[in-house]
Amino acid sequence: MRHRPAVIGTLLLATRPAFLSITLVAVLVGLATPVSQGIPIHAGLALASLAVALLAHAGANVLNDYHDHLNGCDAANTERVAPYTGGSRFIQDGRLTPEQTRRLALVLLSAAAAIGAWIVSVAGLPLLALGGLGLALAWAYSAPPLKLQARGLGEWAIVACWLLIIVGCDAVQRRALSLQPVVTGLPLALMAAAILFINQFPDRAADAQAGKRTLVVRLGPEAAKWGLFGLFMAALIWVVLMIGRQNLPQLCGISLAMLPVATAASRELVAHASEPAALRPAIRSTLLAAHLHGLLMAGALLLIGRHWR
Repeated sequence: MRHRPAVIGTLLLATRPAFLSITLVAVLVGLATPVSQGIPIHAGLALASLAVALLAHAGANVLNDYHDHLNGCDAANTERVAPYTGGSRFIQDGRLTPEQTRRLALVLLSAAAAIGAWIVSVAGLPLLALGGLGLALAWAYSAPPLKLQARGLGEWAIVACWLLIIVGCDAVQRRALSLQPVVTGLPLALMAAAILFINQFPDRAADAQAGKRTLVVRLGPEAAKWGLFGLFMAALIWVVLMIGRQNLPQLCGISLAMLPVATAASRELVAHASEPAALRPAIRSTLLAAHLHGLLMAGALLLIGRHWR
């Protein structure tokens, strides 16, 4: 019994909890979207939605560690930028066995499915398709036969997953599907993909050795380095376009305050794309830009929602 807190702590850390905060931000955007249109929040369903999103993301992280152990990627990664890239290394460091890691992933994804089933029973059957697709992508991102990340499709999978979080949280509250959370959530989904994208640069050599054909492996760092700027610009242009077309309130333009941080991240990557050890500032700035955008977008939407009260 004395060791139970240590075991729980190990299992928690194995999920890479520091990276779950971007999921929390996505949930906030998904909940703020219906609020901005005068729909009150059901607190119980909101907490359940948060639990599903965090459990699914945690399970996907652990499953990724398991499969990167099987393909030898994490063991071969000597250029990782800890703690941001290269996985948790809990298997490589002997803190968990491969089988324990696999079982933890299954428990986390099963828990997400169980809570999701309760949400569907309360909020409606259309959510079943969203939840099922989200869990399928969490599995297919790393696991065979699809192994989306290893095929250069990881960024698209991340965009889809984070959009599903935002659309799903919105749908749970409004009890219907809507295009509005796609409008508000696409920029954050693109920035979540940017986090994955920049993390591929330090891991490039190990990924290539393990046969993972990520975008950075396929293109090479000098060609791929412009991709981060492209993702940030796509997010920016989307927000400006949606405000111009009156699909987003003007106040949501405050979310573009992340632009200086995103610019700094892009410049750092362009300057040091082939130098894994020098990429820590670029990775940190990418994480900050994504979180800042999402929090400001959610805050703007919540402020707009006050006018409906």
